[in-house]
Amino acid sequence: MGIKLTAVILAKNEEKNIQNCLESVKFCDEILVIDDNSSDKTVEISRKMGAKVFNRSLNNDFAGQRNLALRQAQGQWVLFVDSDEIVPPSLREEINNLKFTIYNGFFIKRQDIWKGKEIKYGETGNIKILRLAKKEAGKWTRPVHEIWQVRGRVGTLKNSIFHYPHPALREFINEINQYSSLHAKANYREGKKPSLLKIIFWPKGKFVYNWIFKLGFLDGMAGFMIALMMSFHSFLAWSKLWILQRETK
Repeated sequence: MGIKLTAVILAKNEEKNIQNCLESVKFCDEILVIDDNSSDKTVEISRKMGAKVFNRSLNNDFAGQRNLALRQAQGQWVLFVDSDEIVPPSLREEINNLKFTIYNGFFIKRQDIWKGKEIKYGETGNIKILRLAKKEAGKWTRPVHEIWQVRGRVGTLKNSIFHYPHPALREFINEINQYSSLHAKANYREGKKPSLLKIIFWPKGKFVYNWIFKLGFLDGMAGFMIALMMSFHSFLAWSKLWILQRETK
């Protein structure tokens, strides 16, 4: 980029993924791994590959992890990459060519690849996430489904980051269970209200939206499974919020 760039990776027990992820961001001037008390070889692999590792308990707060990275980063710009993602050569070249820009940050398109198949439709198709920005341009908000609030002009890069989510169905279900709990707690803090209609009909509507209107059926069985899991996530999140509100009365 012509300026110093820091790559940031959040990790917990990611020894299966972390090496490929780290290899893909070697073009950055600095690599930080924010580790949530991993019990496997994640930290060992990260340090061996030259990354700086900071340990911080997640405490159900992804924005907190990312804001810690912003405070520790030495680069003027910061690139956030998840441990199950890689930066392909096309995106790396585009980032390296950003010598001068009028923008304070950039959205990056994310291409999901599930069981060897590119997922082009549904909820995860054509998704864009703000992952590259000036260090001082803003901070992350919201504990889960966190958002980088960047001041000033924000653009979109042409090339995509590759995402390899939950290779096993069991991991997919476990992740949905975890995230739905965090999402319910975040909704509770934001004062959102559940209802029987939301618990029953919202998940069904979400499935129809992703499978039909977002053309998930064009991704075949993979598209069906993803639409079903996203619907299940919605059901769990609203149900857990309903339970949480009654437990705290």
